[in-house]
This record gives sequence, C-alpha cells and structure tokens, in this order.
Amino acid sequence: MMKMKTKNITHVSEFYLLRVSDDPELQPFLWGLFLFMYLISVLGNLLIILTVSSDSHLHTPMYFFLSILSLADTGFISTTVPNMVADLQIHSTAISYVGCLTQMSFFVIFACMDSMLLTVMAYDRFVAICHPLYYTVIMNPCRCGILVLVSFSASLFESLLYNFIALQLKCFKDVEIPNFFCHPSQLLSLACSSTLDNSILMYVIGVILGVFPLSGILISYFKIISSILRITSAGGRCKAFSTCGSHLTVVCLFYGTGLGEYFASVLSDSSGNNVVASLMYTVVTPMLNPFIYSLRNQDISRSLKRLHFCVT
Repeated sequence: MMKMKTKNITHVSEFYLLRVSDDPELQPFLWGLFLFMYLISVLGNLLIILTVSSDSHLHTPMYFFLSILSLADTGFISTTVPNMVADLQIHSTAISYVGCLTQMSFFVIFACMDSMLLTVMAYDRFVAICHPLYYTVIMNPCRCGILVLVSFSASLFESLLYNFIALQLKCFKDVEIPNFFCHPSQLLSLACSSTLDNSILMYVIGVILGVFPLSGILISYFKIISSILRITSAGGRCKAFSTCGSHLTVVCLFYGTGLGEYFASVLSDSSGNNVVASLMYTVVTPMLNPFIYSLRNQDISRSLKRLHFCVT
C-alpha cells in the first residue's frame, strides 16, 4: 500500500483504508471467507423478508418491524463488506474523497436505523406484554408506519450531521484511515484541529445513536420484566418471556459488539484491535440476526418450513 505521511494536507482527493491482512497468502482465504459471510447475511435477511411478506400469519407489527430490520441489516453489511472484498481482490485500499463520505453516510444511516428499530421492537414487546388488551389499538398500521418513518428520519438526520461536520474539514493530518472502511469517528479524528461546535455536534450524534435508543430499550424491558414477575404461573412467565428472547439476544449482540468497537477505538492504539471489533460489529452481527430469529422464534421456523414445502 502506498503510504502518504504528510502533515496538514489541505487538498485531499482520496483516502487509504487499512487492509484486513497484509499477508499475501492469507488474503485469498479472507476474500472467500468474507464473500461467503456477506452472501449468507444477505440471503438470510432476504429470506426473513420473503417469509414475513408471504405468510399472512406473520402480518403483525412485530414481524413487520423484523422485516424492516432485516432490510436495514442488508444495507448495513452492504455498505462495508463489498468494498473490503474488492480491495482484497484488486490489492488496492484507495477510496476517493466522495466515495469515503458516501460510505460514511450510508454506514451511519443503517447503523442508526438498526438502533432505532431495536428500540421500536422493544416498545412493541412492552405494549404486547404490559397492555395486551389494547395492543391492536396502540400498534395499529398507521402508528407502525409512523414509527418506521421516525426511525428513518432520525437516521437520515444523523447522517447529515456527520456530513456537515466532515465537509467543514479543510485540513487533514493524514490520509490513512485506521480501519477497513470510512469509520465516522476515525475519519473525523484525522482533522488538523477540532472546534467546540464540532464537539457539541458529536455529543448530539452520540445521544441520538446510543443513549436515547438504549434508554428506551432498558425502560421497556424493565417494565416488561416487572409485568412478567407478576404472572403467577411459571408457564405463563415462560410464554411471555419467550416472545422477547430473540429480540433480547439481538439487542445484546448489537450493543455488545457496538460498545466493543467503541472502546477498541478509544482505549486501544492497535489498528488490529479496531479491525477485529469493527468486523464483529459490521459483519458478524448482521449475519447472525437471521439465524437468531429463525432458530429461536417458532413462528418464523414454522413459516420457513411451510415456505420450503411450497418451493419443493
């Protein structure tokens, strides 16, 4: 990889991403591995969407949100992995300035969309368990559509904030991004200087993406658990909690890998640790979500079997 170690670069036409591995013998294996994981993730998420849309029994708010989450996961992994696979194939890590900002924008949109949708799904489970008699009234089709629209609008707003900050940067300390994609925080850290306004905007972005959705999830599950503990029968408790099992697993996976990536970039100077944490967050999580919902959710499992029977 061509290295450009120049101080105070004012005219940047391209950046250089970090290669996943510099070992020529390992690169073909990694190329095949990540291509396989990408295809499995895309096919798995598209299968969830097809299953939900084709089975009338799954035309409920919970599975409507699941299909939107699968669509967001498909976009999330498609933002980073195809470019990484292409870099391994052509042995080039250069990405244009416009391409870097575009990749950053879509990454923020889909990451925030995932976060917001997981919060919406937690709210859906809260209404279903704590207010079952009013579930169909509260979670009507109009409100479900509004919740998805709000999630997308918040994601788009956050992406525009990042772009606004990035476009204000006129000087860069370096053109090498210490990750395999244009990570927002790592791209902005290349700026020669940071302003108070940019710092405030970064805090706003952090609240939107992290604190607000996670707080909504924690509050929803606190009330859900409180309601479940008031159920007298053990069977009733298991049945109520089983409807949350898949969602809770995905939440732990998404925020666990997300926090791991954040702390790896903040606390560790090793680019290798950053890459591993980012791979877990951007590749492994979207790939595992379809398996979690298909294996742990009986409705999805039955629908998949019916779909397979119809195809064969």
